[in-house]
Amino acid sequence: MNWCDYPGYWVGSEVLQNYGCRMAGGLWITFELVAISVVLGFALALGLAVARLYGPKWAQAAINGYTTLFRGTPLLCQLFLVYYGLGQFRLFWQDVGLWWFFREPFYCALLTFTINTAAYQAEILRGAIQSIPRGQFEGALALGLHRWATLRHVVMPQAMILALRPLGNELIVMIKSSAVASLVTLIDLMGATKLAFSRSFDISIYLYAALIYLVLVEVIRQVWDKLELRLTRHIALR
Repeated sequence: MNWCDYPGYWVGSEVLQNYGCRMAGGLWITFELVAISVVLGFALALGLAVARLYGPKWAQAAINGYTTLFRGTPLLCQLFLVYYGLGQFRLFWQDVGLWWFFREPFYCALLTFTINTAAYQAEILRGAIQSIPRGQFEGALALGLHRWATLRHVVMPQAMILALRPLGNELIVMIKSSAVASLVTLIDLMGATKLAFSRSFDISIYLYAALIYLVLVEVIRQVWDKLELRLTRHIALR
């Protein structure tokens, strides 16, 4: 039995009863889009941060240009460039077998969000690594650990604790920024809300959407606070 077949399930205004299920489906798409892009962005950012600090000069310059570009331009502009800009090269993407990717708004939004959040997370991680006292490196080297072992076993665990709060803020920002995906025809939470408004002309549907975003952000904030408290409890005991 699908409870979405029963509009009376949704207690509240008529517009919620008519479009609540569609908004729930859009919320799930928002979950998928943000979760996947943030995880992929973190994996990319980790490599970028390390290469920015310890890589060759040309790599450091290239990564600096990348982070400057994607942190200094609007996410909406980047999304349009990927979806509408790269989408113009249909024949090329068909020849290389990637048209299935660039014709789908979800995949284009996923790519855009990933490379955008990777730029921010890379700078967060770079700053966290640089915040570790130099003595940590020197002590590890004195114990016979090489650079990469020091980075992996000594520096990164401490840097991740320092980066935990700004990474949580970046996750919250991505959740709120995900609303721009609706502008490339993706029926996420905001896309479903716009569709409901275009059919009902009931402005209250945007209030319900705002409340959903608010609750989602608050839940994540509470979970992140508990996670940070748990991971830093040994520091508080000092």
